[in-house]
Amino acid sequence: MDAARWEQVQQIFHGALELEPPARERFIASACGGDTGLQAEVIALIDDDRSGLPVIDRGIPDIASAILEADEDGWVGVPARIGPYRLVSRLGEGGMGVVYRAERDDLQSIVAIKILRHAWMSPARRQRFTAEQRILAQLNHPAIARLYDADVLPDGTPWFAMEYIDGQPLTAFCAAHLPTIAGRLTLFRSMCEGVQHAHGHLVVHRDLKPSNILVRADGVPKLLDFGISKQMDDGETSDPTVTVFRFMTPGYAAPEQVRGGRTGVHTDVYALGVLLYEILTGRRPFDQSPRTDADAGAVIADTEPVKPSLVPDRLPASRSAWADLNVLCLTAMRREPERRYPTVEALVRDIDHFLAGEPLEARPDSVSYRAGKFVRRHRRGLAAAAAGAALTLGLSGYYAVSLTRARRAAEAEAASTRRIEQFMLRLFEGGDVTAGPADDLRVVTLIDRGVEQARALESEPIAQADLYQTLGGISQKLGNFHQAEDLLTKALDRRRALFGETHAASATSLIDLGLLRIDQAQLDEAERLVRRGLDVARASGSGPLEIARATAALGQVLEARGSYDAAIATDDQAIRLYNDAHETGAGLTAALAQLADSHFYAGHYDVADEINQRVLDANRRIYGEHHPRVADVLINLGASQSDRGRYAAAEPFYRQALASLTAFNGADHFRTASAMTMLGRTLVYEKKLDEAVPLLRHALAIQERVNGPVHPRVASALNDLGAAALQQGRLDEAEAAFRRMLDIYKSVYTQEHYLIGIATSNLASVLTARGEYAPAEALYRDAIGIYERTQSPGHLNTGIGRIKLGRTLLRQGRFPEAERELLAGYDILRAQASPSVSWLQSARTDLVAVYEALHAPEKAAQFR
Repeated sequence: MDAARWEQVQQIFHGALELEPPARERFIASACGGDTGLQAEVIALIDDDRSGLPVIDRGIPDIASAILEADEDGWVGVPARIGPYRLVSRLGEGGMGVVYRAERDDLQSIVAIKILRHAWMSPARRQRFTAEQRILAQLNHPAIARLYDADVLPDGTPWFAMEYIDGQPLTAFCAAHLPTIAGRLTLFRSMCEGVQHAHGHLVVHRDLKPSNILVRADGVPKLLDFGISKQMDDGETSDPTVTVFRFMTPGYAAPEQVRGGRTGVHTDVYALGVLLYEILTGRRPFDQSPRTDADAGAVIADTEPVKPSLVPDRLPASRSAWADLNVLCLTAMRREPERRYPTVEALVRDIDHFLAGEPLEARPDSVSYRAGKFVRRHRRGLAAAAAGAALTLGLSGYYAVSLTRARRAAEAEAASTRRIEQFMLRLFEGGDVTAGPADDLRVVTLIDRGVEQARALESEPIAQADLYQTLGGISQKLGNFHQAEDLLTKALDRRRALFGETHAASATSLIDLGLLRIDQAQLDEAERLVRRGLDVARASGSGPLEIARATAALGQVLEARGSYDAAIATDDQAIRLYNDAHETGAGLTAALAQLADSHFYAGHYDVADEINQRVLDANRRIYGEHHPRVADVLINLGASQSDRGRYAAAEPFYRQALASLTAFNGADHFRTASAMTMLGRTLVYEKKLDEAVPLLRHALAIQERVNGPVHPRVASALNDLGAAALQQGRLDEAEAAFRRMLDIYKSVYTQEHYLIGIATSNLASVLTARGEYAPAEALYRDAIGIYERTQSPGHLNTGIGRIKLGRTLLRQGRFPEAERELLAGYDILRAQASPSVSWLQSARTDLVAVYEALHAPEKAAQFR
C-alpha cells in the first residue's frame, strides 16, 4: 500500500469511528465509492480497533519488537492450549501462518492447527486466511484435508483446526514406494480427483506442489494449503502479480501467473502437468534453483520444456508409451491456456486411456497411431488370428467339418429359442391356448407359472438354468426371498454341473446368490459367496463389465457390514472398471449410487449429496421420473438432510419417493415399507406423531410378513416406533421396541456395527427418562465406543451420543464431566448439522444448567 492509499484509509477510518454502527456502515460505503478493496481495509482496521489491538495505536518500536523478538514459533508467547486443543509441536510455517500438531484430549484425536501470524499487521493477509478457512469448510473429499474447527485467540489472532496428515510429499512417496509408471499414474489420478472436486466447487488452488500434497502410508493422497486459492466467481480485487511473486512457488507456476494474468482451472491444470512431469522423470521441467523469482518467471513464460522422454533419469518404458506420456505432460503444460486440457477431468480421462492401452484424446487421430494401439492391446489375439489365417490354406477340409458343426449348433440354438418362446406364451395362457391373459394377471402369478414351466425344461439344462436365474432375481425384487433362494440355488447347481465351478456363468450365480443373502441379513455368507464369485469371474476371463459388476457387489456387501472405508475403496475400483469398459448407463449409475451410500454411512454427507445428485440426474434420464431407482436416490438425499437435522427439507424427498414406490410396487411391498419408515422417522422428529405412528406400524407389519421377525428392516421400523413412544411418555412400549431392535442387530451383525450403537443409545434414553442414570450412563459409553470404532470420533452419531451422555452426567450432579461431554458433542454437531437441530438445542440448554451450577454466569450467557 503506497502513502496516498494509506492516507485515504486513515481518513475514512477516523471519520467512521465517530459514528454509530448503522450510520458507520453507510458512511464507509459512500466514502469508498464502490472500491471494495478500500472498504475491506477500513472495515478490518475498525474490527482491530474494537478488539483493542489497532495498528495505528502502536508505535514503530512496539511493532519492531513484536517481529524481531518473536520466538521460533513465529510470535511472542505461543499459548500452550488453543480452544480445546493442546499444542504438541510445530509442523511448519509459510507465508500465511504457522502450523502446529495438536491433540484434543476429550476426543483423543490429533489435528493440525494453522494460526495467522501477526494478524494485526495486514488486513489483506487476514482476509486471505479467512478465505482459506471458508474454502476448506465447503470442500469434503477423501483427497482433501478436512476442516474441523475455527475461532480466534483472546488477542484476536485467527486460527483453524484441520485434519492432521502423517505422510510424505507426493514426489518423495513416489520415489520411495512406487517404482512403476502405472503405480505413479494411479496415485496421481487419485490426487487429481481432489483438485477436480475443488474445481466443482468453483475453487482454484493456485499453489499445487509436492509439499502441498501429502501421501499417507496407505497410499491415500491429501491436498493441503488453500492459502492463495480463490473462488472462480470472485473478482480480482488485488494485483495478481503481487500475489504471484509473494506467494506462488515459481517451479510450479503457470505462465499466466508469472505474467500477472487471470488465473483459473487452466492454472491448476498446468501445475498438474509439472507434477506429472516430475514424478515420471525425477526432475522438474525447468531448472530454476540459481534464479531470482523474476528470472524464473521469464524461463516459465518463454521457454518450452524438454520432452519427458528425453530426460536421462526417467522411468523405464517403451518408446510408444513415452510418446503418450509426452502428450500427457506437455498438453497440460502448454504456454497458451486454451491449448491445455480444458479441465482436470479431461486430463484424468487421458490417464485412464493410457493405463488401458487406449488412444489418448489429446493425440492426433491418425490411422497409424490408433492401429498401433489396437495391435498392442490385442497382440495375442491378432497373433492367433494370423496363425489361423495361415493354417486355413491347408485345412479347408477341417473347416468344412467345423462349419457343419456350427450349423448344427445354430439349429439347436434356434430350437432352444422356440422353446423359450413357447415358455413365454404358456406363462400368459396358463396352459390353455384358447384363453388370453386376464386383465388382472399379477406378476406373482406369472412367476409361479414360470417356475412350473422351467421345471419342464430338463432336456435343455442351459435354458433351464438361465430361467431359474432370471426368475430368482424377479422373486427377490418382489420380496419373496424363500422362492428366490430356491431358484438361484438351482441355477447355481445347474451351471456348476454344466460348466464347472470356474465358469463365468457360475460366477454370476454366486454373486446373485450373495446379494440375496444381504436382503436375508446373512452377511457372512453374503461376503463369502460374492468374494468367491469375484475370484471365479477373474479366473474365468469374464468380460470387463462382469468384473465391474462383481466388484460393485463386493462393495455392497462391505457397506452392509459397516466396513465403510473398505466399501468406498471397492466402490471406487468398480467405477474405474465401468469407465474402462466405457459403460455409461445403468451399471455405472448403480455403482455411483453404491459409492454415495458408503460415503453417507461413513459420515461424508457433502460427498454423498454430490454423487447422489449426479445419479438422480442420470437415473431420470435413463428410467424416467417414477422409477424405483429414482425413488432410491430421493430417499438417500432425504436421509442426508434428516441426519443433519434438516427435517423439513428431508420430508419432500421422502414423500415423493414413497409415492413413486407405491405406484410401482404397490402399498404392501417391502421396499415401499422402507420408504414409509424413512418418512415416518422424519415425521417423528417433526413431532407429527398422529401421521407418523400409523405409517410406521403399517411398515412394521409389512417387513415382518416379508422378512420374518428378525431382520434389519424390521429393526429400523421398531427404532422409529420406539422414538415415537418415548416422545409420548409410553416408556414401557419404547423400551420393548428398543430391546427387540437391539436383539435383532446383535443377531444379524456378527461384528461390531454402528446400528448396535444406535439401539444401545436409544435404550439408554428410556432409562434416562425413568431417572435410572447410572445404567443409562454405562449404555451411552458403550454406544459412543461403538460409533468411534465403526464410524469415527467426529461422526454425527458420536456427537449425539456425547450430548446424551452429558445430560445423564448433569442429572447426576457431575458437572465438570457433563461439561466435557456436552462441549465435545456440541462441537461435533455444530460443524455438520443445522443450528436448529434438536440435539444442539438440548446441548445449549444443558450447558446453561452446567455453568449455572458451576457459578460461571458468563459462560452460561454464551449458550443461553
